[in-house]
Amino acid sequence: MVNRKRKQSPPGKAQPSGDEELRLQVFLARCGVGSRRACEEHILHGRVKVNGKVVDKMGIKVGQDDRVEFDHKRVYPDRRFAYIALYKPKFVVSSLNDPEGRSTVADIVKGRFPFRLFHVGRLDYLSTGLMFLTNDGDFSSYITNPANGVEKEYLVELSRPIGEELLDSFVRGVSIDGERFAIDSYHLTGERSVSMVLTEGKNREIRRLFHHHKIRVKRLHRVRIGAIRLRKMSPGEYRILNKRDLESLGYKPEGTIWS
Repeated sequence: MVNRKRKQSPPGKAQPSGDEELRLQVFLARCGVGSRRACEEHILHGRVKVNGKVVDKMGIKVGQDDRVEFDHKRVYPDRRFAYIALYKPKFVVSSLNDPEGRSTVADIVKGRFPFRLFHVGRLDYLSTGLMFLTNDGDFSSYITNPANGVEKEYLVELSRPIGEELLDSFVRGVSIDGERFAIDSYHLTGERSVSMVLTEGKNREIRRLFHHHKIRVKRLHRVRIGAIRLRKMSPGEYRILNKRDLESLGYKPEGTIWS
């Protein structure tokens, strides 16, 4: 093993207390709109209104008397948070909707929860395995921020034999089209298979690393995020994470855990 560290609100709704103001993206994240990073993108794309006016620049703060809308619908911070571990099957899109009409992870949980859920990170269309759904934007930011050191472990099957020399180079880091990619550790499980651990998962990172060396990834399967594993779940199944699960990830929510 090689390692490298590198507002009046409806009942049940929370609001900023007293005169507290929050950055708009933080407020939106607490409303379950998405992660803070995703909410920043929503703001920049003009999808957010504050007191009837479109806000498309960063730096705005909002308080309890402000009316905030996302896609023309008013949003409120929700004190109930759900955390879902889901086994994404192959040929399912890791998003809430798909312009091409393909199945999405949202279809798996549709109508089963009393609030909007969004995905934490992604797995590409062909990849399978563990992913999280939640309505807690702070949780999403925590899991995806590499500074928090939450490991993601993948099992990778390849089109031809590989060796430690190549994988060692992945640990050191590889520059592809001006962008640096690196893994944290690996463990060879066969001539054409390897377990790989990352704490920073860039878009299609593992596939791009191998493609750079003209090696086709036949299977990419995520088995673990932090201390949470797939266990005996089957494709399309999910389970609700509890307080102990969240503690194992080093995360403490600021509201009630929905179960």
